[in-house]
Amino acid sequence: MTAENSAVDSLEQFLRSVERRALRHVELSCRDHEDALDVVQETMLAFVKRYRDKPADQWPLLFWRVLDSKLVDLYRKRSLRGRWFGWLGMAEEDSTTDPLQQVADPIEPGPLSRLSDQQATEALLQALRQLPLRQRQAFLLRVWEGLDVQQTASAMAVSEGSVKTHLFRALQVLRGRLEKHL
Repeated sequence: MTAENSAVDSLEQFLRSVERRALRHVELSCRDHEDALDVVQETMLAFVKRYRDKPADQWPLLFWRVLDSKLVDLYRKRSLRGRWFGWLGMAEEDSTTDPLQQVADPIEPGPLSRLSDQQATEALLQALRQLPLRQRQAFLLRVWEGLDVQQTASAMAVSEGSVKTHLFRALQVLRGRLEKHL
């Protein structure tokens, strides 16, 4: 195997390792599966185009930075589209959920093992969806993805203090909302 093939394999393996987490991250933020798929695909294409020659240890941070940028772009597009539709007196069509999303994943444990966690998980997801964008991003990158403060700040293009503030506020809100469900 040549060095080039090895690099391509490493890049493909990295993208496979972050694909599901990135999709879940974006779905929590934009609440639309189709938009989330588009954002993740655009992120992967932009990442490969710009950063494939960077060292592999830099890929996670760069990937999450590109994803954050694409997510902000989506919010800008939605905001602009909403303003135009509102100005024209037209309502946007509600997107319908894909019925295939409702099919159980055969790899997941059965319903009996999930029963006790289902309500807590749904409460957490609902609380995450209600957080402001920057608080949700700080929480997802720091807590779910395990990035440190500096990496999170770089991925979000904000200061480390801003990351700490957003995470603190997110944790306060989440604790308050989740205490009701315990």
